[in-house]
Amino acid sequence: MPRKRKKTDNGGMRGDEWLNTYSDCITLLLTFFILLYSMSTVDEAKLRQLSKAFNEIMVGKVGDSVLKYNLYNGEVPVIGGEEEGELEGDVIVPSSHSMYDEIKRFSVANNLDEVVEITEDERGIILQLKDSILFESGKSNLKSDSKEILNKLSKLIKEMPNSIVIEGHTDNVPINTSEYKNNWELSTARALSVVEYFISDKGLNPSRFSASGYGEYKPLVSNTTIENKSKNRRVNILIVAEGKER
Repeated sequence: MPRKRKKTDNGGMRGDEWLNTYSDCITLLLTFFILLYSMSTVDEAKLRQLSKAFNEIMVGKVGDSVLKYNLYNGEVPVIGGEEEGELEGDVIVPSSHSMYDEIKRFSVANNLDEVVEITEDERGIILQLKDSILFESGKSNLKSDSKEILNKLSKLIKEMPNSIVIEGHTDNVPINTSEYKNNWELSTARALSVVEYFISDKGLNPSRFSASGYGEYKPLVSNTTIENKSKNRRVNILIVAEGKER
């Protein structure tokens, strides 16, 4: 039976009848959202990450990790947010398609794009440095001015969960010195020097690293010119793709 509309003192109808419909609508919406929430699954890891980010924003704290968007100084993260990766505990694991782009942005932001060449293959992302940036000819001791570059790269590596392989490569010019009998030994010693710097000087986790020396046997181009030989003398920092760990 429909409700009777109350009359005002002058015989007209009251103007607040819409409140009944409005309250019914709000009640239905509230019931609907409660139902949705009851059927949802709360990701505790994501909730912790979100809560931490909000707390830092509210107190005006600048993000201290390259994993975060820095809202106060305009910098972008090295590794993207949840839309481009997955959360495992409190660590953001980047998806393979986003990691290359984010590392490129880090390289540009840190003025590394002229000394570090970034490529990608089926194993992961490769940061390639010419040997002349890191070493004197025929030597495996790091040049002092190369450490500024390695310091920047260590910040990138520190914020990533991936395994790291350091690879040494030479050209095909034979070497036979009191230190190294051949290019195998030289390339391996150079790779070890980089690994030791990341571990001993920068305190990175040793279990993440391995070193390989390939001598002249994996050239980028044929060793037919001085320029090509220069390209082949290099050290690669391989950031191993998810699922490709040895």
